[in-house]
Amino acid sequence: MREVNLAGLDLNLLPALEALLRRRNVTRAAEDVGLSQPAMSRALARLRACLNDPLLVRVPGGLAPTPRALALAPRLAVALDGLGGVFREPSFVPALMRRTFRLAATDAQSILLAPPLLRRVRALAPDVDLRFENFSDDLRARMDAGSLDFAFAIVSTPLPPGAVSEPIASDSLALVMRRGHPAAARRWTMADYADVDHVTVTIRGDDESEIDARLAKAGVTRRMVLRTPHFLAALACVGATDGVTTLSAALARRFADTLGLCLAQPPFEDVSLDMTLVGAAPRANDPGLVWLRARIREAAAEAYGG
Repeated sequence: MREVNLAGLDLNLLPALEALLRRRNVTRAAEDVGLSQPAMSRALARLRACLNDPLLVRVPGGLAPTPRALALAPRLAVALDGLGGVFREPSFVPALMRRTFRLAATDAQSILLAPPLLRRVRALAPDVDLRFENFSDDLRARMDAGSLDFAFAIVSTPLPPGAVSEPIASDSLALVMRRGHPAAARRWTMADYADVDHVTVTIRGDDESEIDARLAKAGVTRRMVLRTPHFLAALACVGATDGVTTLSAALARRFADTLGLCLAQPPFEDVSLDMTLVGAAPRANDPGLVWLRARIREAAAEAYGG
């Protein structure tokens, strides 16, 4: 049996062959695939040479397929369908998806976003699991490798090369302390930050925050009596002491009654704390990730009141 050189095969001949075997008429086959009659005749000649078979022979009343053509017809239909599948956008049905999505998040984002997100995912894709994971120094490598799908960040966070982000929620900074705190009724200035003990959240163990940079420009230094990687721990501590913290207003409002907290406006010109969702650019069009991004936006609108 003579092997066909696929590298030298013109795939445009396959639809012509299918139409010829189905129609058994050059003119009608040409109409089906949008060719002229002479062009279809040339295509038939090339197919005959390629397959070393007449394929269609003239008989009284028209053209008749050869045994080789009859054997080719059902296999050709399958091959064309499979070839079309290479270029066809695969159907995406969330309810049939079996997958685990991984998101790097702080405890604040887990507390605010995980409940409404999980509720939506369970309702629409019951075989999908979520994993909220800690931030780490190899965040970019994890995204590139596909072992991490998304990370939450704020708008001012610098993005690594190859990362894309989109805004998902609007939040703001709040100065948080216990109800009845001696400075609760005060209208705070930058200088007031030097007069109280502070509890701060350090996600990666770095000592200086953006707030410290703002205070430094005003010549103010604050005393950190507690650094913790957990936002809820910071709120619990200021609820039980005379310490104060400056963090997400949405999170502080969620626990204000439970922990006996009051919120005040920080003495900064810009107190916005808008959140973004960060992912790897090469995977941005993954249907599952596109679907999850939409669910995260919905969950964020509910959690942050957007």
